[in-house]
This record gives sequence, C-alpha cells and structure tokens, in this order.
Amino acid sequence: MSGGGGGDRGSGGLSVSVDKESGVGVLTLDRPSKLNAIDLDMAAELAAAWREFRFDDSVRALVVTGAGTRAFCTGIDRDVVVSQPNSPYMVDDPLVAIGPKANDLWKPVIAAVNGIACGGAFYLLGEAEFIVADEGATFFDPHTTYGMVSAYESIYMAQRMPFGEVARMALMGTAERMSARRAYEVGLVSELASPGGALAAAVECAAVIASYPVEAVQGTVRALWLAKEAARAQALAHAPQLVSMGNLPGERQAGLFAARRSGFRLR
Repeated sequence: MSGGGGGDRGSGGLSVSVDKESGVGVLTLDRPSKLNAIDLDMAAELAAAWREFRFDDSVRALVVTGAGTRAFCTGIDRDVVVSQPNSPYMVDDPLVAIGPKANDLWKPVIAAVNGIACGGAFYLLGEAEFIVADEGATFFDPHTTYGMVSAYESIYMAQRMPFGEVARMALMGTAERMSARRAYEVGLVSELASPGGALAAAVECAAVIASYPVEAVQGTVRALWLAKEAARAQALAHAPQLVSMGNLPGERQAGLFAARRSGFRLR
C-alpha cells in the first residue's frame, strides 16, 4: 500500500504497510513459496505488529492478507518443530497469540482472503471483524485427516458459521473444501470480490471505517466482541487439553501426511 505519506516495515515473513492519509494499515503474510504458512518468526512478528498498532494513533483500521494468489494462509509451517510438555494440562501452541484480539487490539481488522485458507489460518480469520474473499478462495480444516484435534480452529469458526457447517468442515478434513460462494452463503464471508480483488475491496472498507470517529468505532468493536466473549473464553480454556489428549504422536501424524491423497470435493 503506497501514497499518503505511507510507510513500509517488516522483516522475515511479514510485511506491514501503512497509509497515514487514509489511516489504514495492511499486514501481509509474505511467504508465498510456502503458501504463507506461519513459522515461529512470523508468529512473533504478527504478535508484535498487533501490539505496536495499539499505540499507533495514525492507524485506525487494518487489513490482513496473504501474498500471491495461491493462498491466504495454510496454518503452521509443518517444518516447525514445537516441543510439548509431557502433560495434558500444558500445551505450547505457537499460533495462540497471532491474532489481534489475543494481543488486546480493538481496532477493526478486515481479512482479505485469496486462494487457500485452512487450519491455523482460522486463528486470524476468527479474530477479524469480517472477511472479504476472492471468488476463487477455498476454506478447509485438515486436522482430523492427519490425526490432530481441531480445537481452536473449530471454536473460532463456531462463532462465525452455523454449527453444522463448522462440524462438516472440521470432520471432513482434506476430503472437502468450502468454496468462497458457499462461505458467503453461510455467513463466513461478508463480500465476494472478483479474482484478485479481495485486498482492494477490504482496503476500501477499511478506509471508510477509518474515516469515522475513533472512539465510536473502537467502542463498537469492543461491544460486538463482548456479546460472545464469555462463551469464547470458556471454550478456548478447554482447547489445550483436548489437543494434548486427542493428537496422535508426531511420527503417526507424519505417516498420515505421507499417505495423503490429493483429491477433494469442492462444494
């Protein structure tokens, strides 16, 4: 994003651009060769960026997107190895703090989805105010296919879609993908954009919101999240134990990944 006295910053896998004239910031997951999968460095950069924007009064609305056309984000980079304590009561989740709400940012965030959004991408989509998607975008949750519990992801999606749609996505795994059209029909996506147009459409919405009085906007964002925060917090509190007890050991997960089939049904 350029113009208006904007600036760019970022390193590693995250690019951050600010247009100070419009008050809109854009965070881009910038690992297109890895389908914008999140490694530990990018996870830390995301958390730091959201915290920094808490204190940047020149930025009044934000957009999060992925670089390239193939994917918004495919979740955690499988090459990342995370050691886990040998206890069902302690789980180290590298993605648990990558979203704006997890970092106490209550400025409006719009997600612009291009290509694939799956698995750990839902940590970001689940903490955005709304989602704009290219017509060719697809959504799915691969966890159960590979012997992993979809806990955080399903909890986030259960607050954005009808229960049956979330259950189908989580339980069908990689065998099925939800089209952008279907995601729009069930309420996950608020606007469909022409191919390649999601980012521009999201930035346009963000610029409108950023032009309104800051106190009114941020108060509204906070009120919206208060409406469901108790149920969300209670559910998330149980997620670590469900993951710890239900996930297969790493070597068995690796075997399922190696044996995966490439076909899927698009609905």
